[in-house]
Amino acid sequence: MYTTDMYEGMIAETITLEGHNGVNINAYFARPMGSGPFPAVVLVHHIPGWDELYKEFTRKFAHHGYVAICPNLFYDFGHGTAEDVAALTRSKGGAYDEYVIADAMAARDYVTSLPYSSGKAGLIGTCSGGRQTFLIACSTTGWDAAVECWGGNVIQSADSLTPQQPVAPFDLTADLCCPLLGLFGEEDVSPPPDQVATHEAELKKHGKDIEFHMYEKAGHGFFYYDKPMYRQEQAVDGWQKVFSFFGKHLQG
Repeated sequence: MYTTDMYEGMIAETITLEGHNGVNINAYFARPMGSGPFPAVVLVHHIPGWDELYKEFTRKFAHHGYVAICPNLFYDFGHGTAEDVAALTRSKGGAYDEYVIADAMAARDYVTSLPYSSGKAGLIGTCSGGRQTFLIACSTTGWDAAVECWGGNVIQSADSLTPQQPVAPFDLTADLCCPLLGLFGEEDVSPPPDQVATHEAELKKHGKDIEFHMYEKAGHGFFYYDKPMYRQEQAVDGWQKVFSFFGKHLQG
């Protein structure tokens, strides 16, 4: 917790790291000043892209005492405005799950190797990034906590699978490697509340350490203060739950 007599400082910058298939991708990186040790958070950005909002989220985690990194998961689709690159990515069917997993792991390995890292690492994503967060936490090991925010398409029918998304994350539930916090809105349609209930029930069936919250009068993207979908009360409470959850599992 910060007090008014404390020194505050952070470093925030774009870096390059080796991602999927040895490709050098860029990532946004932020850390508190000081020797640490600091736990790490990897942010999995949403379908609107590697945008200003996610860079603000990255700095928010650094302010709260984390080494935070947000890899550009759309690197393969070229450069331009976040909106233009995201539109191009969607037009080509989206990023490959295999590459997203590899890039997230590369980001985690980078930040946890730093001399001021505590070695603990969490994962958070919203929207498509929420789905990918759950997928990563079920497909890999070594994570200490994960936060899935309104992840659409966690549950997918066989006919909705694509070369980019060949497996439904829901089908990997038994392999979840860490505690999971889920934040959802009852007015959302992707995922709708009935799918969230199915998702939660499957996790409980497998004995996973989970904490799910369904917010009234909130739909998709209720953290997004720059969009009409923003819900102030629910967003503030949601962020409090995120930091409480990561505090317990990463800083405790």
